[in-house]
Amino acid sequence: MVDKDPRRVMTGRIGGYTSWSRTIDRAARTAPARQAALDRFERQVDPDGTLSPDVRAQLAQAARSAYMARLAYLSAEARRANRQQRDAAPKGRRATPPKDEAA
Repeated sequence: MVDKDPRRVMTGRIGGYTSWSRTIDRAARTAPARQAALDRFERQVDPDGTLSPDVRAQLAQAARSAYMARLAYLSAEARRANRQQRDAAPKGRRATPPKDEAA
């Protein structure tokens, strides 16, 4: 579940920006995560570790591309569904006022 408390969202955002503002080498900071993701795809395509490193790397890259394409497809589908829902909603005055006007 996503936390929607605006104060927590804002303090998290401030913390993230502060942390990144103190990071000189962004690539070095994210290298362990990128390597872990690549390792995951390599284990996925060669769980027994029997393939040569070149073949395993090639298959892992294809698996990564398929994963990213799947994410892009799902994102486009979600945007399409949201757009259809928004377009199907009645136009004009909202049924319920925004939270800050309800008081």
